[in-house]
Amino acid sequence: MTAPAGSPPWTLYAPMRAEASALRRGLTNRAFPGRPALRRTGVGPRRARAAAARRPAGVAPVAVAGIGGGLAPGLAPGDVVVASEVRVDPLAPGDPPRVLRLPDAPLLAAALRRRGLRVHVGPVLSTDRLVDGAARSRLAATGALVADCESAWLLAGRGDRPAACVRVVADTSAGSLYRPATLGRVRTALRVLPVVASALAEWAAASSLRQVVLASPRSFCAGVERAIAVVEQALRQHGPPVYVRKQIVHNARVVADLRARGAVFVDELDEVPDGGVTVFSAHGVAPAVRREAAQRRLPVIDATCPLVAKVHAEARRFAGRGDTVLLIGHAGHEETDGTLGEAPGRIRLVPDPAAAESVRVDDPDRVSYLVQTTLATDEAAGVVEALRRRFPALAGPDSDDICYATTNRQQAVTEVAARAEVVLVVGSDNSSNSRRLVEVAERAGAAAYLVEDVSRVDLRWLAGAATIGVSAGASAPPGLVDEVVAALTALGAREVSEHTTTVEDVAFTLPKEVRQP
Repeated sequence: MTAPAGSPPWTLYAPMRAEASALRRGLTNRAFPGRPALRRTGVGPRRARAAAARRPAGVAPVAVAGIGGGLAPGLAPGDVVVASEVRVDPLAPGDPPRVLRLPDAPLLAAALRRRGLRVHVGPVLSTDRLVDGAARSRLAATGALVADCESAWLLAGRGDRPAACVRVVADTSAGSLYRPATLGRVRTALRVLPVVASALAEWAAASSLRQVVLASPRSFCAGVERAIAVVEQALRQHGPPVYVRKQIVHNARVVADLRARGAVFVDELDEVPDGGVTVFSAHGVAPAVRREAAQRRLPVIDATCPLVAKVHAEARRFAGRGDTVLLIGHAGHEETDGTLGEAPGRIRLVPDPAAAESVRVDDPDRVSYLVQTTLATDEAAGVVEALRRRFPALAGPDSDDICYATTNRQQAVTEVAARAEVVLVVGSDNSSNSRRLVEVAERAGAAAYLVEDVSRVDLRWLAGAATIGVSAGASAPPGLVDEVVAALTALGAREVSEHTTTVEDVAFTLPKEVRQP
């Protein structure tokens, strides 16, 4: 990795000589940005305050790294704790803020995990003395993972600087601090610090960013909001469990939240017990699935997006008049599976222009096409163009099958990508519309990446970038975007702006089964 132009120099604090020496080994012979000023501060709050007072003015990043005492059970020597916040022991005298939050901790944690370390993210607590026995138990009860004697004072007054705190566990809560085995555990922790130094340098390289541009619209669309509301209402009215065939929408956070509230996600209906309240996902189902549910007399609530239901109705209409229906979409996606099931034998899947050149039809004069609602508009247009060249009589839907939310998000991300070096799209890997946003941003000239959540952002993507664009697929919760933006702001972004291409006001009514009277 080379140092990107304009990267600010940064300061790395290490309290003890052994810690500073280990960190220096991790920085030797590497072209890291600005080569940090590695400062050995000495142990304890007094020396930490003095070191912080000598910090140069400016907004260059500042980090603290060293060993610490494990508080939480389950921590082992050599485990790494990245501080999500640094707290001060309530009983310790001193002047730093009682809580210093570090929202970019998940990004640094990801860099450390990539290096093979066992990493935890959580509070680090600074106290004015070494703790053991009852004192350690008292601090553990606060929820802190590890204790040290310097971090809060070293990071106090950091202002707008990006800040990080990493402590490698030496002694643990299992047994007394004052025992011969502690020395061996300290050596174990010190051996990890060179690796920590390399990850911190990667973190500092990413602090070149100055602006975040949010694409709008982004995140939930009306169909996703409706589907989630269906499950929530079903849980309120019937109580758990409520069975959902497939993922209600393609987002891991949404699924996890609903599962925690009592939703049970199944692949097929044979996993649903007799009488179990059953929800069909937003992506729709084939008629065979509906028949199976009816034969078993399962109480069904259909959360199919109305725009997907429109495509299903078109498939029945086109097939009913004798057309061969060419469905432009991706194999294996639940939406395409459901649409194919509307007229088995009369619908052919056409995933790309190459398939359009080879697909066979019964009668070239009786051909129509449909489109998966979550495709990229330019992607679908290329396939339609190829089909029209082969089948001049090709008929299409009365209105565009690609849903308004997909189109709007693609337009917004295209314009944001023109302003940003890097675009982050928040969404799950199995979300078709999220993956299309990445492809659209790349075609617009930006480096683009799909991230499940903030912990999946790779610091290496950000090195040297001044402007980062952020969007989210239609099934990604807005809170996930907020976490990403908070991390980028903590990393150095001074401006967060919104680029709006249109304002959405679409809303869908709930199915009658869960509609409030």
